[in-house]
Amino acid sequence: MKTRLAHLLQQAISSLQTQGELPAELSPNIQIEHTRDASHGDYACNLAMMLAKPAKKNPRLIAQAIIDNLPADSDITKVEIAGPGFINFFINPLSQHAIINSIFQQGERFGTSNVGQGKKVQVEFVSANPTGPLHVGHGRGAAYGATISNLLSATGYQVHREYYVNDAGRQMDILGTSVWLRYLEACGETLTFPSNGYKGSYVHDIAAALKQAHADKFLQTTALVFHDICDDEPAGGDKEQHIDALISRAKELLGNDHYRIIFDAALNSILADIRDDLKGFGVEYDNWFSERSLMDNGAIDKAINKLKASGHMYQKDGAWWFKSTEFGDEKDRVVIRDNGQTTYFASDIAYHLHTLDRGFDIIDVWGSDHHGYVPRVKAALLAMGADPERLKVLLVQFAVLYKNGEKMQMSTRSGQFVTLRELREEIGADAARYFYVMRKSEQHMDFDLDLATSQSNENPLFYVQYAHARVCSVMRQLSEKGLSYQREDGLANLAKLTETHEINLIDSLNRYPEKLQQAAQNYEPHQLSHYLRELATQFHSYYNSQKFIIEDDQPLMQARLTLINACKQVLSNGLNLLGVEAPESM
Repeated sequence: MKTRLAHLLQQAISSLQTQGELPAELSPNIQIEHTRDASHGDYACNLAMMLAKPAKKNPRLIAQAIIDNLPADSDITKVEIAGPGFINFFINPLSQHAIINSIFQQGERFGTSNVGQGKKVQVEFVSANPTGPLHVGHGRGAAYGATISNLLSATGYQVHREYYVNDAGRQMDILGTSVWLRYLEACGETLTFPSNGYKGSYVHDIAAALKQAHADKFLQTTALVFHDICDDEPAGGDKEQHIDALISRAKELLGNDHYRIIFDAALNSILADIRDDLKGFGVEYDNWFSERSLMDNGAIDKAINKLKASGHMYQKDGAWWFKSTEFGDEKDRVVIRDNGQTTYFASDIAYHLHTLDRGFDIIDVWGSDHHGYVPRVKAALLAMGADPERLKVLLVQFAVLYKNGEKMQMSTRSGQFVTLRELREEIGADAARYFYVMRKSEQHMDFDLDLATSQSNENPLFYVQYAHARVCSVMRQLSEKGLSYQREDGLANLAKLTETHEINLIDSLNRYPEKLQQAAQNYEPHQLSHYLRELATQFHSYYNSQKFIIEDDQPLMQARLTLINACKQVLSNGLNLLGVEAPESM
């Protein structure tokens, strides 16, 4: 209906331009919204007020002229001017019924569109360093990124889901060295484990597996490992230098081949756990992209050479720097260290350039602590001759978990954190997925475990799923009574749906395609979760006020059953996009 109204308004504008009542060069962006108050009609448009200044006319006079030139439409019962110049449309309620037939015709596809026109977009999300299990903070990025991908797919984009695996760099060396030190302990060596090493139980597990597979193959004495390195890391010492020294010693004593075996054992074990964890969370990827491959295929060298050729790099103190201050950054950034090794930043800009070269626009889902990183990556793309507007970065605040009113702490290195797997086992993947996307991604989130597991109307997921299950329950009751549902009869008798609850429910069903499109275009899954909550509220009110199985009035019964089954389909469609089950019983 909004599309039809916009077309009618455009015809009226064209007529007024032909008559010389409006400037011919005007090409207004016609915006139509649902009214908040039913007394003001069904739809409202501020077109007349938008035209007032360029046309140099009173907006109410423009509104009247537009109304006078609107083509006739049998579904519009009345058009009024309100306030300073709003144009309010009153729609024949019977015309709203057409949405119900569309819902049944399109089924799972109802609400989808081709707004994206097949445009290729890559959504890169989670991409946590494979240095330990995913924790509940990563879960929010996973739920958000997966849902954004679903919404874009539903609105016509060609979506590629990618996990960028940081399988190179210092953090991975810290992990590999941590595993080796635990392996030495498993072999009987006694040592003081570095405070900056990874301490989770999973490190012990990987080390034990190495010991079982390779026996004493990688064994070195504590004295040799800590030669010239303080074993007890004295208070006040530099923790970073201490762990870096141990990394160098591990590489020196093990040699490249043996070090790589330990490094890969740690990487592959944790990466396999992450894959399995995300799959259990309903999140799967089209590709797991290796950072190491950027070095192997020359992508990093290509990016660096582009920066050098553009004149945006210089040497200082033996390192190569990117002139990011020329693009508004607070300081220039190192791309190649004085030891010849490239930085994380070099890998990141190479990855983004490589992705653009693959033909994708990019949506990155990053933690909010990376907000300062966004402008420098975009600056590097611009310096390399790429269009930085093809990169969109969506920031996600990490969730804070509460149980029994108490905050739960998280730290990957210390090993004290709540894993995503533990959260799923505690409350289920459905509740986690839904709760994670209930608020704007950039807003702080307190995740209440007690609310997520409660079976009450205060639990928004339970409330929405219960609406779907209630429709299924009505249909089971119908069958138990020996009665049947005839959809065609229901569609033929929709005019009998005149109760206020019915009118409101049909109006909400009409809004679903628009809400889905808005959620996708604004990257705001919470709009969809809010819509489902509102639809469930209207359904529950309807359920509590009216009977659906009316044996002595078959036409009305079939119409009502048709309405609630249409509602069930939309609830199912919306929940599916959020990655949540639509249960038939609860």
